[in-house]
Amino acid sequence: MANATATTVFLLLSFAIPFSIGGGSGDSNNNRRVVEVEGSPDDLVWAVQLSDLHFSVHHPLRAQDFRDFVGPALSFIKPSLVFLTGDLTDGKSKDLLTMKQDEEEWIEYQKVMQDVVKKSGLDQRIFYDVRGNHDNFGVPVVGGPFDFFSRYSINGQLQRSGKVNSITIQTSKRKLLFVGFDSTMSSGLRGPTNLFGHPTDELLAEIDSELLQWDSQSDQPVTKLSFGHFPLSFSAASKTGKTLKDIFMVRSLTAYLCGHLHVKFGKNLKRHHHSDHHAQNSKQLFQLSGNRLPSEAASSSEINASIDGFWEWEMGDWRKSRTMRILAIDRGHISFVDVNFTLGAKKTIILPTFPLDSRFSSASSRNYKCDSADPSSCGVIRALVFSASPVASVLAKVYDTSSGNLIVVLDTQMTKLAGSRGDLYVAPWHIQAFEDPSPDRYMLQIEATDFMGRTTTTELRPFSVNGIPARFPWSLKEFFVMGCQWDSLYYPILWGFYCLVLSALLIPRALLSFSRRQYTYITFRTNKSFINGLLWISMEIYSVPVAWFGMIGYLFYLVSCPWLHGQVFTQDGERAYMTYRGWVWSLNDLGKPDFLGSPDVMVVVLPHLIFVVLPSMVTTMALAAESSIHRDYLLSLSSKKKNDSDAPPNNSVTKTSETSLGRRWLRKLFLVVSLAISWKHFKNCEALMKAYEMNPITHFPVYSLAVPLLLAYTIWKTRRNATTTSTK
Repeated sequence: MANATATTVFLLLSFAIPFSIGGGSGDSNNNRRVVEVEGSPDDLVWAVQLSDLHFSVHHPLRAQDFRDFVGPALSFIKPSLVFLTGDLTDGKSKDLLTMKQDEEEWIEYQKVMQDVVKKSGLDQRIFYDVRGNHDNFGVPVVGGPFDFFSRYSINGQLQRSGKVNSITIQTSKRKLLFVGFDSTMSSGLRGPTNLFGHPTDELLAEIDSELLQWDSQSDQPVTKLSFGHFPLSFSAASKTGKTLKDIFMVRSLTAYLCGHLHVKFGKNLKRHHHSDHHAQNSKQLFQLSGNRLPSEAASSSEINASIDGFWEWEMGDWRKSRTMRILAIDRGHISFVDVNFTLGAKKTIILPTFPLDSRFSSASSRNYKCDSADPSSCGVIRALVFSASPVASVLAKVYDTSSGNLIVVLDTQMTKLAGSRGDLYVAPWHIQAFEDPSPDRYMLQIEATDFMGRTTTTELRPFSVNGIPARFPWSLKEFFVMGCQWDSLYYPILWGFYCLVLSALLIPRALLSFSRRQYTYITFRTNKSFINGLLWISMEIYSVPVAWFGMIGYLFYLVSCPWLHGQVFTQDGERAYMTYRGWVWSLNDLGKPDFLGSPDVMVVVLPHLIFVVLPSMVTTMALAAESSIHRDYLLSLSSKKKNDSDAPPNNSVTKTSETSLGRRWLRKLFLVVSLAISWKHFKNCEALMKAYEMNPITHFPVYSLAVPLLLAYTIWKTRRNATTTSTK
């Protein structure tokens, strides 16, 4: 259930001692750090992101592959920073149902990271790991005995203890500000009700302060990036209603880097957040497309362009897809490539940095200042080529797709930029020749061959020298997890469900009480309208009054009483109880309950209501309606004459219909549906029993037993009604 409901339904901490690649400076804030980068190219920096490692005692290959592939790859990529954005360990039992911290997994993570740092030849202080919800399963207190992240993570070992930390990469022309944060809940509940990020007002204020640190202290441009674990669609608002998007938008963020969702939901988990003049407010319930809006390309300055919105890029996972992302910030503009290690180690990795991929470019990408005499300007194609072996040749190819076929319009040799810190290859081109109103007419491809004769080719990337954004489609699953603001949707869905179900149960009752008109099977056969049929089926449940009162009572119970009493932390101790508003562990200073895990409990609440309660109610009505049909059929049989010799010879259709009614195929179908609902409910209860160490009789009897008992009673009662009629 935990995996399924999570489908229906992720910080940087810094080191105070200054470190520099070419010299550096410290800051009075222990959570801040400045790194100076010297050498050519003077305005190009690259970093590596990994996410959702899920090291598990039950799946040792995840850690082994990480040790074998990532360390050697980092040794020739030589990034300025390495981010690990959450879910470093899995924290799940073999059957995936019990979710709490496992110290053995954390010890393995520590050893693997030490080995990776050693193999890469990089300084440990450029690695930043981030706490994810899996790293928070069942942690009652940050810094306590079950908070293994604080003990075994790289941040923990380097005493980066803040919730928000920043690092600034200083080049000769700009500052690159990276702000990381931990938005996991303060007391980590066991899964599955630990799914959302929970930024507090204090955390948001601290993030805001970090993003502001250079605004009044630097005459150089500042490119701002932030990273954490949770996508914004799975980040709740604070108590005062503020959100991460509010901070990012106001502080002119360029991109937010996250994880959490994994590749199983799709490969286009990317979203451009538009400014308020494109969306009414930051708490909009839906965003139908992840694309940057075309109007945003019309910005006339880099400052205006930056406040038009920011990108959110979820990167996938190491757990299944073995993915690593390399990001390059070239003159303030970001490009990235995702590297897949499922087929083994990579010897060559190519990252084009100009022209930019028009699907993921920012509004300021049209503001390049071209200078043909300057190799760092847009007068050249630029690409980083990382290789474990010496590179023999690099080719840049541009294809024209306007005819429907790929036609090569540029095929040129690239040369390595002398004195480059990394292997930056450039090739001159006439950028004006590729101006076109279509953002995906031209495609760029880079091909590199090493001295071993191995050839590596990039995917075809659309580009627009005018800065016009290209579109990329969202699948239904991608929209479901990226385009929906789930913390804002939870209560509308919940109360919408209650309005629908209570209306179906109470309105027909009111009509029956205040109207003389009867809605029966006979009246429906006389006037076969949809409304008559709906009212007839709705009213038939009143023939089983215990089922009707039971359903009404159960619905009111769910909004007024505890659902479960479970063990929500790793350690043994007092149980908490769960309501539709969250888990209650203690009372606040006013004597009122403090709710934890809201809206996280939606992964239990909504599936139960939508996939158990609603089908049960419909099936109960259907069983009552079928009983009514069968009762009328039996009454019609009793009124027939025993001598049926005068019946016309061609009455086979009528006899077939009567035979079908006599065998009650509909009832048998509804019995199978009832069994399916009960089985689904049983599996949900079994998952909850293991997740929170519960007994269904003592810890959640009403939740676990009410629906099966109501279905069983309805099945018995509707059969008894028909049998009584037959006897009469």
